[in-house]
Amino acid sequence: MSRIGKNPIVIPSGVEVSVGASEIQVKGPKGSLNTPVDSSVEYKIEDGKVYVSRVDDSRRSRDQHGLRRTLLANCVDGVTKGFTKTLEVIGVGYKVSVQGKKVVLAVGYSHPVEFDLPAGLEAKVEGAKLTIEGIDKQLVGEIAAQIRRVRPPEPYKGKGIKYLDEVIRRKAGKSGSK
Repeated sequence: MSRIGKNPIVIPSGVEVSVGASEIQVKGPKGSLNTPVDSSVEYKIEDGKVYVSRVDDSRRSRDQHGLRRTLLANCVDGVTKGFTKTLEVIGVGYKVSVQGKKVVLAVGYSHPVEFDLPAGLEAKVEGAKLTIEGIDKQLVGEIAAQIRRVRPPEPYKGKGIKYLDEVIRRKAGKSGSK
């Protein structure tokens, strides 16, 4: 039995979960999200909780059991609390700013790099820290990764765009002969 899959998902007050033929729709105070339904997993809503169980004990059912439960739990968390990723821009002259739905990065190139945010995401800047917020965990993580890819941190001086909790392993530079 999947340790993750057997845990029920508690539906908080103000959240509505409806199971359809092809997808599950979750509506809450921050918006609504959909997640696809798999035929090898069953969903039951009882007493303010969603129970996810396998149809049979095949390999595919075992694979999907924990995955589908986690995807649904992320939808419920997203419409209630939301998700955030914080990036830090480190380097002399490196700057980040938000102009409407665009993130503008000045990270050592000859031109500023403009990054359009998709619908449903917001960005805030505090000094050299960029915070991306949204209700879809996958989308927040993907956009944060794409912004980090503009100038990944380098190991010698530590310059670049990194996650706030990321640790950059530093390397020693060239040692000159004396």
